[in-house]
Amino acid sequence: MAVDSPARATAVPDQPIGSGPSAVDTAKAALRRTGVYLVIAVLSLFCVIPFFWVLLASVDSSADLYLRIPELTTDNFRRFFSDPTTPRLLFNSLLIAGGATVLALVLALFGGYALSRFRFPGRRTLMFTILLVRVVPATATIVPLYLMMIKLHLNDRYTGLILVEAAYQLPLVLWLMKGFFDSIPIDLEEASWIDGCSRLAGAVRIVFPLSRPGLGASALFTFINVWGDFLTPLVLLQSPEKYPISIGMFRAFSAHNQIDWGLLAATAVLYMVPTVVLYLFARRYLLKATFTGALKG
Repeated sequence: MAVDSPARATAVPDQPIGSGPSAVDTAKAALRRTGVYLVIAVLSLFCVIPFFWVLLASVDSSADLYLRIPELTTDNFRRFFSDPTTPRLLFNSLLIAGGATVLALVLALFGGYALSRFRFPGRRTLMFTILLVRVVPATATIVPLYLMMIKLHLNDRYTGLILVEAAYQLPLVLWLMKGFFDSIPIDLEEASWIDGCSRLAGAVRIVFPLSRPGLGASALFTFINVWGDFLTPLVLLQSPEKYPISIGMFRAFSAHNQIDWGLLAATAVLYMVPTVVLYLFARRYLLKATFTGALKG
């Protein structure tokens, strides 16, 4: 009886192992990268060119709307400080932004600590309600705030504007500080309690000094937002001598047919200086505080 021979293994053609992409795929990938870089370059030009114009026009003796090599002069800055009205605008902005920042930080320091350390019914609902206040656009509440300031006799006063600006920024700063306090171990406070400190003394001596990175980041956010606000002071202030520099620049741009571009550009440069200086001072705290709040909040 014949026995069938085992079936032969079918030969598989050899295939290159580890072969790279074809030349067509490489060309397509390079074309895509080129397109992406081109789009980024165009968008960067839209962002960078206005800054170049402001910087160059501020030191140009005959500045106009066009970007060009300036005829160097410091006369624009000299005229800014020699005019009695323009330095007042800068002082008003520093007063409003500084006052609102300090007030918001003080309230957020104690409020964030309370939300982080105390457990009470409705705590989570309260936290999200506070955040919801920040989500509501300022334009939706500006009219009720204006009427409220009139009833409280705080209209056209620095005090009323600082209170409103601090209230606008408080929800965000409160959440940021709460997340940062969550990252500080409660064991440090408990050790201070054992040593005889009260809860308030332990918070002031132990927790608050450790929260300086969070305070630095919160101060940066608050100051920049208040410094750049235009609508709130425009509605709540009526006296030109109390206007911040943001409204002063708008009035200089829209009140006259002949615009002094050099002086306007110099004002814009000085308008940017405080926020840049504050950023350089607080930038080391910014990343640390943001990631700490995100991980622990």
